Amino acid sequence: MSLGLLAALVTVIVILSQNLAGMLSDGFSKPVRLAFWAGMGGFAATAIGALPALFIRAVPAKVEDSMLGFAAGMMLAASSFSLIIPGMDAGTLIYSSKVYGSLLVVAGMIIGIFLMLGLEAFTPHNHQNAGSFGPGHQAYGGMMLFVFAIALHNLPEGMAFGVSFSKGDMAVGLPVSTAIAIQDVPEGLAVALALRGVVKQAWKAVLIAALTGALEPLGALLGVFLAGGVPFAYPMAMGISAGAMIFVVSHEVIPETHRNGHQTFATMGLMVGFIMMMILDTALG
Repeated sequence: MSLGLLAALVTVIVILSQNLAGMLSDGFSKPVRLAFWAGMGGFAATAIGALPALFIRAVPAKVEDSMLGFAAGMMLAASSFSLIIPGMDAGTLIYSSKVYGSLLVVAGMIIGIFLMLGLEAFTPHNHQNAGSFGPGHQAYGGMMLFVFAIALHNLPEGMAFGVSFSKGDMAVGLPVSTAIAIQDVPEGLAVALALRGVVKQAWKAVLIAALTGALEPLGALLGVFLAGGVPFAYPMAMGISAGAMIFVVSHEVIPETHRNGHQTFATMGLMVGFIMMMILDTALG
């Protein structure tokens, strides 16, 4: 294990241990409940998106790449406008310095990147074009490896739910949760259609695709515990969640949308998603 990854894991464990005691003493107050139900909303959106796979086996590759590009655009905009900027503002209030406030968020982003690298390194999973990765991946079938990959994708989205609601602030939490839930719909459909290629029964493909969304309420609880309590933890957790989401978009989603040669359609979808998230952030924030 690299020193950077070890430092990231230790930092997260320390913050979690400090904040979990405070959250438990509050009897799971409003932020925890809001985060959990927001995560459940993401879970539901994933399931709703998967349902059409009961009736269709595939959509044109251009459409699928455009949908995934749209999801990537919303994730990028949510990371920027609803996590990084509010995190920097919160850090500035704590230290009365824009520089120190920004550095706190940057530190969180670096931790988020190392966490995703660690999950990638130690979780067996499969990328459709690049092959299988992670220790012991030989022991799992292609379907399970694909499900593990989706789980890696959904965890930072769930964390974003929790971090955004950790102060009980609807102006921060509502735009983030709305954006993630919207982009979960095409994402759920894409996963279900991909599973149709390896699972004979349509209902089973839809069920598995829907269940991958279960990581979102779990990630939401992780995010709210990570961000609550200690003042500096909130902006740092904003950075952790944003860094993890941007990593997923750059490392997995965008390359996936470009593999069929439909870069222009994927990029247009990304821009539409980014613009829609900007509008949602203005309207709901």
